[in-house]
Amino acid sequence: MSDLTGRVALVTGGSRGIGAAPALRLAREGADVAITYRTADDEAAKVVRGIEEAGGRGLALRADSADPTAVAGAVDTAAARLGRLDVLVNNAGVFPFGPFEQVDAAELDRTLAIHVRSVFVAAQAASRHLGAGGRIISIGSNLAERVAHPGVALYAMTKSALTGFTRALARKLGPRGITVNVVQPGSTDTDMNPADGAGADEQRALTALGRFQTADDVAATVAHLAGDGGRTITGASLLVDSGANA
Repeated sequence: MSDLTGRVALVTGGSRGIGAAPALRLAREGADVAITYRTADDEAAKVVRGIEEAGGRGLALRADSADPTAVAGAVDTAAARLGRLDVLVNNAGVFPFGPFEQVDAAELDRTLAIHVRSVFVAAQAASRHLGAGGRIISIGSNLAERVAHPGVALYAMTKSALTGFTRALARKLGPRGITVNVVQPGSTDTDMNPADGAGADEQRALTALGRFQTADDVAATVAHLAGDGGRTITGASLLVDSGANA
């Protein structure tokens, strides 16, 4: 485990699923953690309770990741109310699925806003607060690197943008001692994509290990990058996908 005592993290979209798991894991390793959420008040409050039970200070901030003003404001508010900012985890996301021909302009714009613009805006705002040892970690998708089935063209396109951004920003912020990485989960057992749900067997068959991973598996990689073990990992894309892209 990493020792994150005295450090402060912000996890966007941290009220459930893949976002909640890193928020709770970082708290268990000593960090104070803020999360953003859009509508799930009860779930956000539950995560904050979990952070506090782990011994950290927790903070839930309502912010729609499609709204750049709200995203930047949440970063600044987290730093102000918790006293500093050391780790930004860009997790907020949506999963548009369906025929390429049926994607309309509104869905295209909202997906780009959440997966691409919000990451840029949050990182830009965070860079004003992060010092040496700071971390920016984005949650991408293994579909950014290999797409084994139809219906995810929009999702894959927007998630693939994070790789180029991560590499460029790692070069920009490296002289300040700040690392920038993207974690690429594959099929992860959450309420949005349960391991016993429709289509799960087909997804499982694509993996080398024959299994879904859990949100805690993704959180473990985030925690490693956030801690001292990640101090020389930057500009990297790390697959957490049970070997689906092997």
